[in-house]
Amino acid sequence: MSGFSWTLVLAAATVGSLHTMAPDHWMPFAALARARKWTPLRTSRTTILCGFGHVTVSALMGIIALFAGLGMIHLIGGRLASLATWLLIAFGVVYMIWGIVRSLRRDPLGVIHAHDHHHAHGHNDHDHGLTEWSLFLLFSADPCVAVIPMIIASAGAGWHTVAAVILSYEVATIATMVILVAVAHAGARAIRAHWIDRYGDAVAGALIVSIGAAMAVLGI
Repeated sequence: MSGFSWTLVLAAATVGSLHTMAPDHWMPFAALARARKWTPLRTSRTTILCGFGHVTVSALMGIIALFAGLGMIHLIGGRLASLATWLLIAFGVVYMIWGIVRSLRRDPLGVIHAHDHHHAHGHNDHDHGLTEWSLFLLFSADPCVAVIPMIIASAGAGWHTVAAVILSYEVATIATMVILVAVAHAGARAIRAHWIDRYGDAVAGALIVSIGAAMAVLGI
């Protein structure tokens, strides 16, 4: 590839890493992992799944923009990003309410009554992957439009450059997400407090709502 192509690939990796540092890209995973008692492996797997959905939708929009026009894709992408922020807030509200109800079903010692119980290996409360797939849909509906101009710019250098830009952006984004989530999750797991174990789901939901609200106010 030419020097111009390598510049675009490096730029895609840089944008992918930097935009991932926004708290809404990693903090919800760490909070949910702590509340749901996920293993580090399950946490990383969920992060990779959601990161893949987030990046792939962005890449597909960039390819469509090559044929449909950049202006329309930016308009659609902006609306999707705005919608995704409110969906994140809604998810946090629902999860927080569920967490409050769940905590009230426990006695003061933290024992869960009725049919709400823990399973081994971090699978609890009959979750069956619902939390992970909800996050996947949320992140897939929140594309990063910043990569789209780079995809369009790389089209003139050939499809191999387009593929390299997309791959660079995808790897950088997912890798940064996994690292940030792993560090935050490790820190959260180190915090030992009875009230966190009892109200962890409600706290996680409230934190997600706060993150979504902050992103909406800041327009990020």
